[in-house]
Amino acid sequence: MTTTLTSKGQVTIPKQIRDALNMEPGCSVQFGVNQDGDVVIHKVGARTSRKPDRFDAARGKADVKWRTDDLMALLRAE
Repeated sequence: MTTTLTSKGQVTIPKQIRDALNMEPGCSVQFGVNQDGDVVIHKVGARTSRKPDRFDAARGKADVKWRTDDLMALLRAE
């Protein structure tokens, strides 16, 4: 598998590798070089905690069934 180094020194870990290591967004990784000069990547512990999305709690909760025409009339104050 080949990937390209960006001008910022970043690379994308190929999907097959991410899947094999069960990596998800937010995972910490550790890079190393072994005695043969090969780069080694290790998954470090569990996923890092990130700030919860403020919209997650509201997602899928709307129970008002607006018709588009009614909603547009309300928004346009017609």
